[in-house]
Amino acid sequence: MDFQALKDFVAHHDNFEIRVIGHAGSRFYQVELEDVEGGRHMLTRAGKPILFRSLEDVYNELRRAGIHRAYLVQQVPHDEVIGRETHYQDPLTSRMPLVF
Repeated sequence: MDFQALKDFVAHHDNFEIRVIGHAGSRFYQVELEDVEGGRHMLTRAGKPILFRSLEDVYNELRRAGIHRAYLVQQVPHDEVIGRETHYQDPLTSRMPLVF
């Protein structure tokens, strides 16, 4: 989903979740939108996922789209490596609400 599609989606829908995804060992962040049907859409540019260098860059981009709330999700490969199911949607275990 490119930026303009994100902006259009936000203007016409109100039931979605924005996730700012950070990966352990990386200083970059990605943005993902999950719609009410459970479809997940990564923010892209020219068909490739956009990588942000800081949370401030993420905040600025999301504000331009009219978004002021998101969840920060820190993905740690430990669960996947040992074969345990990941629980990124559990509200208190692996995501933190952001308001900007």
